[in-house]
Amino acid sequence: MQFSLLIKPAGPDCNLDCRYCFYRCKYELFGGTKHRMTGEILEKMTADFLALRFDLSSFAWQGGEPAIMGLDFYRQAVELQKKYALSGQAVSNAFQTNAVMLDENWCRFFREYNFLLGISLDGPKEIHDYYRRDYAGCGTYDRVINAIEMCRANRVQFNILVLLNDRNIKEPDTLFDFLVANKFQYWQFIPCVEKDPAGNKIADYAVSGEDYGRFVCRIFERWKTWGPEKISIRLFDSLMNYVISGKTTECTFNRNCNDYIVIEHNADVFCCDFFVDEESRLGNIMQTNIQELFNSTVKKEFSARKKNLCNQCLICRYCSLCMGGCLKDRIVLEKNFSQPSHLCRGYKMIFEKILPQIPEIAYNLLNKNKIGQIGKSER
Repeated sequence: MQFSLLIKPAGPDCNLDCRYCFYRCKYELFGGTKHRMTGEILEKMTADFLALRFDLSSFAWQGGEPAIMGLDFYRQAVELQKKYALSGQAVSNAFQTNAVMLDENWCRFFREYNFLLGISLDGPKEIHDYYRRDYAGCGTYDRVINAIEMCRANRVQFNILVLLNDRNIKEPDTLFDFLVANKFQYWQFIPCVEKDPAGNKIADYAVSGEDYGRFVCRIFERWKTWGPEKISIRLFDSLMNYVISGKTTECTFNRNCNDYIVIEHNADVFCCDFFVDEESRLGNIMQTNIQELFNSTVKKEFSARKKNLCNQCLICRYCSLCMGGCLKDRIVLEKNFSQPSHLCRGYKMIFEKILPQIPEIAYNLLNKNKIGQIGKSER
């Protein structure tokens, strides 16, 4: 089975202090104050992964903030990919970033090696800057927009990643108008579902299932009117793929959790970036081959948890599509994987409204030769 790598070369380290960040707590797991992947680990990871000779070998660089590693680290990564890949072997690189550290040198590099960027932007300045601040308490909107303009000037491919929180979830029209006005073509909306670290309740910055459902349904109305051929929205792309092929393009709705593995800065490997903990630790690539880790009992048991559905899911007409949603949304307050997703009510609202309209939209896109846009959005 083919899989991709989600790599966190700087661990949880980040140059921003976003209150809603789900990964900042990993400092407790790894200890210390600075986390960096060594060249030795980078080379071992690259060599072992490319030796598997997949049709497409996908490296996804995330964090924390992956740009903290510095540009020379990624120059080394590309050179190692060239060294260990066979002639003609397809290799892709994705880079999820807050964009604050990007400059012309970064952009030229991304363009030269066809990196696909996922840039975090939560909406207009007053919305984005509410949560996405640096350690000095300053907003980052202006720096992100400046980085986006540099990406455009250098013809760097990028998607916009919007983290839906308690503030922007209430303003779908504001977000839609903002994203259209800035001529962004590829969008991804990520619902924030987190537990309050101070108590056994949902965090105040998280979203409810109902709010998520209303938001997506309104965005769909605007998207359908504006023109589906003009904008690619990952969730809608995934639903179109489901209608056309019976398969979604989001791991959220997969039957098993086996699309990728996470490689941390210290070479430790985990099942999923939402489950970077000792229970989901697969091993270390400096001691065990990557394929062995992916095929390990721990990974197989983790993957199979997706099928541990509650009775409410089993009798739901959308079960074959939703598959209970993401595992982390089932265990927000209680570690019981057979619970319904925190977003369940929202998913039902979305499927009831959108699914009946998807076949016609997909048919029209096929006739306009626009179906190739589907699925481009970054994870």
